[in-house]
Amino acid sequence: MKTIDLNCDMGESFGAWKMGADAEVMPFISSANIACGFHAGDAATIRATVGLAVAHGVAVGAHPSLPDLQGFGRRAMRITPDEMYEFVLYQAGAVEAFARAAGARLHHVKCHGALYNMAANDEALSDACARAVRDLGGGVLLYALAGSRMLACAGRLGVRAVGEAFADRGYEDDGTLAARNRPGGLVEEASKAVAQALAMIEQGEVTSLQGKQVPVAPGTLCLHGDQPGAAAFAKALREAFQSRAIEVKAP
Repeated sequence: MKTIDLNCDMGESFGAWKMGADAEVMPFISSANIACGFHAGDAATIRATVGLAVAHGVAVGAHPSLPDLQGFGRRAMRITPDEMYEFVLYQAGAVEAFARAAGARLHHVKCHGALYNMAANDEALSDACARAVRDLGGGVLLYALAGSRMLACAGRLGVRAVGEAFADRGYEDDGTLAARNRPGGLVEEASKAVAQALAMIEQGEVTSLQGKQVPVAPGTLCLHGDQPGAAAFAKALREAFQSRAIEVKAP
C-alpha cells in the first residue's frame, strides 16, 4: 500500500478577519501547517487550530513567514541567514508552546509563501532554516519543496526532511511552482487536483504548464486552506486515495 501525507495551510484568520474553512478541512488531512502571526494568525487562532488538529488526530506543524501581514507573506523581502533562523525559531516556538499546552507536540515546520520559495532557491537561507528546525529539538521535521536544495541542507545537518508537492498549484519545467497570477498557476478544479496528485504519487511525475513530464517524489501533498474550494478538494482527494488503496498518514 502506498502512503502519502496530506497537509494544509491553516489558522490564517486574524482578529475579526476570518479566512479558510479549517473545521471543514481538518477531518480529511493528516498534518496541519499553522500560521504563526507574521503573515496571518494570532494567539487565539493558533490555540484554536492546534486544538482542532489534536481533536482530529492531525499532526501539528508551524507555518512561519516573512513579517508581512499586509501582503499575506507572499511578497519577497531581502533578509539575512540570521534573520531566517530567527524568524523560523521564533514563530515555530509559539506553535510548539500551544501544542505542548494541548498535550501534543510540534511535528514539523513548513515555511510559507515567499519565505518558502526564497529558501528553496538560496543555499544560505536553506541552511539557516534547517538549523532553526534542528535547534527546536524533539525530532521536528522540515517540509520542503521536493527536489529543492532545502532537502540537501537538512540532510547535512541531520534534520529529517519531507519532500513536498502541491495538488492545487501549477508547475514549471524545472519543477518549481508557477506564479499564482499566471494562467494555470492555481489548480481550481477538484478533478484536476486529484489527477495531478495521483500522477505524482503513482507515476512520480507532474505535467508542467508547458506540457513537460517533470519527475517529483512527494512525501507530503499540500492543499491551500485559503482557496474557496479547499474542503471539496480535500474530500475529493481522500475519496480518490481510498479507491486506489493509498493510505493518508503523517510521516
